[in-house]
Amino acid sequence: MATTTATEREFVFTDKHFTKAKQELYDYAGIALADHKQDMVYNRLVRRLRELGLDSFDEYFRCLDSSPAEFTQFINALTTNLTAFFRERHHFDYVKSQIVPAIKNSPGARLRIWSAGCSLGEEPYSLAISLLEAGIDPSSCDVKILATDIDSKVLASARTGVYEQSRVKSLPKATVHKWFLKGKNHNDGRVKVRPELQKMVAFNHLNLMDDWPMKGPFDFIFCRNVMIYFDQQTQARLLQRMAALLKPRGHLFVGHSEALARHQSNFELMGKTIYRKVN
Repeated sequence: MATTTATEREFVFTDKHFTKAKQELYDYAGIALADHKQDMVYNRLVRRLRELGLDSFDEYFRCLDSSPAEFTQFINALTTNLTAFFRERHHFDYVKSQIVPAIKNSPGARLRIWSAGCSLGEEPYSLAISLLEAGIDPSSCDVKILATDIDSKVLASARTGVYEQSRVKSLPKATVHKWFLKGKNHNDGRVKVRPELQKMVAFNHLNLMDDWPMKGPFDFIFCRNVMIYFDQQTQARLLQRMAALLKPRGHLFVGHSEALARHQSNFELMGKTIYRKVN
């Protein structure tokens, strides 16, 4: 890997700098960055240098080592937040057709869901919509959706439930009309999820590498397009921990490019990227 020179970029960003950034991210968040991500790391971190008024990456990493607040900004900058409402819709259809019917009419109905790596909140709000459309009544069913992410900035945005109108453009008009409020005045061009959806979701900061404060058991977990950033050893450990939090025969939903083939002793495949705990 060639060392970047000062003539190619605004700031010198060497292999040593890239290795430092990779190691910090892996040690804290378990995220393993590939070597071809060097440009991405530079482009995201250079914004921090400009904002802090620093002259070099050497200065930046000294600041990173001494400032917990900047370390939070570092993690926020390097975590990916690609998301959308009803992304991989077959997962939400499965929840509505296969999971909800077995729960909603049972005495003392209780439903616990975890959206791990919830990003800007589209996933947990899509889950809330799916539950209500499938007949879950929060007044008679004890339902809670836990939504967690390592990025404190996206969590703050998710809690507001406010989105640019372009984020719901692909949804059916009836869905938007039923579940979103149209912004006015300074919120023109934006929409806000309805209060009944917000009440169902609790957003909390969580580093998946840390101890997990929740006890479970969860009926199902959405952990989609998260494990692709971890090495195999970390993936296996996370899957074991998630299995321990799922109720017997609880479900795990993963991303379209993820598979549990090498780690699925705790799970059986139920459909496209949908797994069920075996006991």
